[in-house]
Amino acid sequence: MQRLYDFIRRHPTGVDSFWAVLFFGISMMNVAGAEGQSTALRLATVPVVGALTAALALRRRWTVPMFWLSAGAGVYQLAIGQEIQFCDVALLVILFTVAAADVPRWVSRAALAAGLLASPLYFLRFGVDKTASGTEEFLFVLFMMVPFALAWVMGDSLRTRRAYYAQLVERNQRLEKEREAQAKVAVAAERARIARELHDVVAHNVSVMVVQADGAAYVMDVAPDQAKEALQTISGTGRQALAEMRRLLGVLRTGEPQESEDYVPQPDVEQIEVLVEQVRAAGLTVDFEVEGAPRRLPSGVELTAYRIVQEALTNTRKHGGPDARASVRLVYFDDGLGLLVEDDGRGAAHELYEDGGADGAGHGLIGMRERIGMVGGTLDAGPRPGGGFRISALLPLKKS
Repeated sequence: MQRLYDFIRRHPTGVDSFWAVLFFGISMMNVAGAEGQSTALRLATVPVVGALTAALALRRRWTVPMFWLSAGAGVYQLAIGQEIQFCDVALLVILFTVAAADVPRWVSRAALAAGLLASPLYFLRFGVDKTASGTEEFLFVLFMMVPFALAWVMGDSLRTRRAYYAQLVERNQRLEKEREAQAKVAVAAERARIARELHDVVAHNVSVMVVQADGAAYVMDVAPDQAKEALQTISGTGRQALAEMRRLLGVLRTGEPQESEDYVPQPDVEQIEVLVEQVRAAGLTVDFEVEGAPRRLPSGVELTAYRIVQEALTNTRKHGGPDARASVRLVYFDDGLGLLVEDDGRGAAHELYEDGGADGAGHGLIGMRERIGMVGGTLDAGPRPGGGFRISALLPLKKS
């Protein structure tokens, strides 16, 4: 049954043609067997049957032309004086098809008007039973209009349902595309976040390890104790980097941080002092100062503050030169947290901070700006008056 239904849907014109052939045969038998009609009238009715049959066969392929063809056939039938025949059933089918099809609304309304006029025109042409009263004649005309009105209403209802269904399908497709777009945006944002985290972890810790390794190689022969201390710093820094990378990979695998001795908690403001001590141990002189009353901040703000300081000190080691000094200042305001990281070194090249490192070399500053943007803060990075480099940030606290 389903295959038959699918075949009918795939070949509507073929199915209509099949029924049109049957319709033509029955109509011609009806015309030939009509009593009290002349041969000339019967022959004149043949074009009407042929036109309505063609309209039935092609009504869904060329709906509007077939409507006008059937309307012309009806007018021709009135002109030759042929009363109602079996073939006139096709007029109801054509009217239903026009109302249900995706055609201009004026065509559908014209079809309704033609259908409703068919009965009055037939009455004016042929009249009703001579013994009928005026009321009976009027009721007869109204009764003959009902089938045409019902055919149009049924077709228009079908058209409305199809349009509603098409609208639902289009809306569902649009929502599906929006969901896919939102998913892509979420994936891109997550990739950017992970890239920032990995950059901060790797750039900072690896730079510390490189500095310590160079120092250990330099004093290996003359000061073994200092070389041993440097190697221990390298080992501790490496373990810390591995722990943070395991935390990131754990989030990627499960979607949530995993509890394990091999994982470290997400960095916060309190660990900035530990970070400064680590940088000092790597050979960079850093002054650290806190103003205001320290307090717990939103986790996103604390992580952003830690990463900005970490990246700023990493940049100082990279670009500040061998004798550079740095300072880190945290200021707790009532409505936010201020950060100021400065150094007196030679500073980064101009293209590394202009427009956020648009040449592709300043990914650290780009990451800073992205982090600041996520918490609604502001960032100012550039050369410091008198030499060196300055990074100033303000992280606002959202009021509940």
